[in-house]
Amino acid sequence: MSIHQKPLVSIIIPVKNEGDNVRSTIVSLFNSRTSFPYEVIVVDDASTDHCCHFLSQQPKSPQITLITTEGIGAAAARNLGAERARGSYFIFCDAHLTFENFWIDRLMEMVLAKKADGVAPGIASMTEPHKIGYGQNLDQRLGITWNPNPQKPIPVAILPGGCFLVSKEVFQKVGGFDRGFRVWGFEDIEFSIKMWLFGYTCMVQPSVKILHLFRQTHPYSVVHEHVYYNMLRMAYSHFSEPRVEATKKLILYAKASEIDDDVLTHGAAAQRMRYFAQRKYDDSWFFKQFNIPF
Repeated sequence: MSIHQKPLVSIIIPVKNEGDNVRSTIVSLFNSRTSFPYEVIVVDDASTDHCCHFLSQQPKSPQITLITTEGIGAAAARNLGAERARGSYFIFCDAHLTFENFWIDRLMEMVLAKKADGVAPGIASMTEPHKIGYGQNLDQRLGITWNPNPQKPIPVAILPGGCFLVSKEVFQKVGGFDRGFRVWGFEDIEFSIKMWLFGYTCMVQPSVKILHLFRQTHPYSVVHEHVYYNMLRMAYSHFSEPRVEATKKLILYAKASEIDDDVLTHGAAAQRMRYFAQRKYDDSWFFKQFNIPF
């Protein structure tokens, strides 16, 4: 299969106050080899540090599209990038990554061979590259844990938002990232749970390693209420009533009743009914499948 016969891959990079990281990520991407044609969609979500300024200054590249927004949040920025993408496969990437040769090819192999609907690479710390996580799981407080090296591709509960591949078809069938999420928090967790419950598979390909800069400060102005709102909206969308109640108990630094009212006011009950009618598995199947004690 020549590069002209291979499907176009859209690499979607949401950006918020990334400094020099955007440029170094794109340079690394263009320097890594692949046999697949690809485009890059950078969604600058109201950065104030001019980190994407270089893209509007240099001669227009048909391979890069820059979208600027007025601060729509992490989930919405990803969805906007997907809406503008021309490719039949999407790779969502953070703006602070370093890539190796043929990383796209080895992720695409799994999806094209129908071994996975969504696939993530191993993700290592840029400052401590020997520390590598292979997909994610959840703990008893719905917090993220990283998996050890499985030596071969295996199913994983959560595709890390830092880098994962999904087909456009599956992305659209599950409705993308949650349309009602605010600012930041739980985007990747909700998306992965939805993938599994709707009957799709998420895998990790340990033969691919991406370097990721784990930053000291957060680009979004994150408050507890936004994260709790997204967490509870996710629970209403996918969890049994006892698990929804258990999720409310995780709200420690805000009034759970106020978050609950807010979530329900913004359509969570209707989304719950729609998702429950559409899904193939229930949340108990998911938590049991990945030994999550919640």
